[in-house]
Amino acid sequence: MTGTAPEVVTSNLLFDGALMLGAALFFVTLFRKLGLGATLGYIVAGAIIGPNALGLIGEADSIMAVSEIGIALLLFLVGLELNPSRLWRLRKDIFGLGLLQVMVCGLALALLIRFALGFSWEASIAIGLPLGLSSTAQVLPMLRSTGQLNHPCGERAFSVLLFQDLSIVPMITIIAAMSRAPVDPTAPSGGMLALYTVGAIVGLVLVGRFILNPLFRLIGRFGERELFIVAGLFAVIASAALMHSLHLSTALGAFIAGVMLAESPYRHELESDVEPFRSILLGLFFLSVGMLIDFNAVAARPELVFGLAVGIIVVKAVLIAGLAFMFGMKKGRAIWLGLLLSQAGEFGFVLFGQAASAQLITPEAASLFSAVVTLTMVSTPFLMQVVEWVLRRIPEPASDLDGPEFSPETNVIVVGYGRFGQTVAQMLMAKRIPVTIIDSKPSQIELSEEFGTKVYYGDGTRVDLLRTAGADTAEGILFCQTPRELTREKLEAVFNTFPQVAVMARVYDRLQVIEFSGLELAVCERELYESAVVMGRQALIKLGIAQREAERVEREYRQRDLERLDAQTVTGDLHAKFDRSFGVDRPLEDEAKSPA
Repeated sequence: MTGTAPEVVTSNLLFDGALMLGAALFFVTLFRKLGLGATLGYIVAGAIIGPNALGLIGEADSIMAVSEIGIALLLFLVGLELNPSRLWRLRKDIFGLGLLQVMVCGLALALLIRFALGFSWEASIAIGLPLGLSSTAQVLPMLRSTGQLNHPCGERAFSVLLFQDLSIVPMITIIAAMSRAPVDPTAPSGGMLALYTVGAIVGLVLVGRFILNPLFRLIGRFGERELFIVAGLFAVIASAALMHSLHLSTALGAFIAGVMLAESPYRHELESDVEPFRSILLGLFFLSVGMLIDFNAVAARPELVFGLAVGIIVVKAVLIAGLAFMFGMKKGRAIWLGLLLSQAGEFGFVLFGQAASAQLITPEAASLFSAVVTLTMVSTPFLMQVVEWVLRRIPEPASDLDGPEFSPETNVIVVGYGRFGQTVAQMLMAKRIPVTIIDSKPSQIELSEEFGTKVYYGDGTRVDLLRTAGADTAEGILFCQTPRELTREKLEAVFNTFPQVAVMARVYDRLQVIEFSGLELAVCERELYESAVVMGRQALIKLGIAQREAERVEREYRQRDLERLDAQTVTGDLHAKFDRSFGVDRPLEDEAKSPA
């Protein structure tokens, strides 16, 4: 009988693993298709197969313990993107906005629990402070996936989350100081925890500088990718293990390890090697969060659970938005930050357990508030969809942004300063050609000013605004904004009002080129055309085609594409001269060799 025990364990592990991955695959795909995000899909999958619903999987606590490595890997990857100089630049937001957020939200929620539920002051503080924290595991992937992590608003969100991680140690200390349980002689005191924190951070910094960086240089000489994966995982898990052994935040240890490697030449390779492990383990974490939802606690007092979840979201959203506004964020972006961080976080599960062990709250209360935390996490994707919808339809007030009436007289007006307009404007400025830049997005203007570029606020497709910007004497107007914002009617108005100006436009595709046919555009450039042609030529060369032949293919493609576009414009038929396009059955014949 004993010989079959390992087989039973292996069978259970395989069955549970297949079930979890299958449920995650189905629900994440479904929720992605519905536009609700992967996080919510994982949580719903865990809730359905977990012990409190269908009961197909048990041991959610042990799964969460393993999957918390995913949070450590996430913080490690974030640390890789933040070198020490950037952290120093964010110090005001980390220790200013972050500190105020933790204190104000934590105390406000403690007061709410004290007077709404009649809990003791000690219990209210032990519950309120953790509820003031947000979900690092949920918010950071959201910021990374949308590319907002390096945006000023994303950096503010990250700064607050980083201080929240730092505040875990003081919160554990506060709960331990209020404990009603017999003193555990093996547990470190609050003062010792503070010393451990400082010592661990200093130790990890020294290890990163004098051991990890030389280690990666040595591995780089071997060129073995497997060693990079092993070394990267070692850096994360060893730093997290050190912090865990000291009763500190494992995520903080992994983050510091990442920061220490942020200036390493192997940073990008490390990032690509660790990313798959981070994705899988973070998915497991959210599965375990779903499994921990206590439906009995929700069913017993549904109005209380949902009321508390709504109250937490409202209180945190209002307070965080107000603090962000005090720190100089625009109203719309302050609301965005408030809703982004309005959920309670995964560290609440840990701290509620600490509070229950300290006999400050009952296990039933810990279970109840864990359900509340999970509900607030579930709400975040929906809240962000709502706020993005609102922000798209209600532009941010821009009364404090300079309009083009304040611009000096220049030769060229560039409308739109996104990724396309930035390249165009910089190439003009490279030859000292003065430009007036106009954009309608306050967030883009703020970001540009951080890099020393003056951008004026307004809708650059309006004739009256262009006249204010000096279009009457300008030599060129370059429309570089999102192509869909430009119509034939707007261009005709520009031509009629400023006939001396050379008008150039970024267009979306050949359909928009056809739409603008007959207008005397000096340049009408499809936004992806040139980059696609360049990539095609380079791909041919990398695949063994001679450079001369690749350049001939490029010339022939351009010529044929122009012929097709002319025919399509004349006839209005997209199938015109389709036979001039290349295909597997319509290749370019080899160049005829001249006789010797």
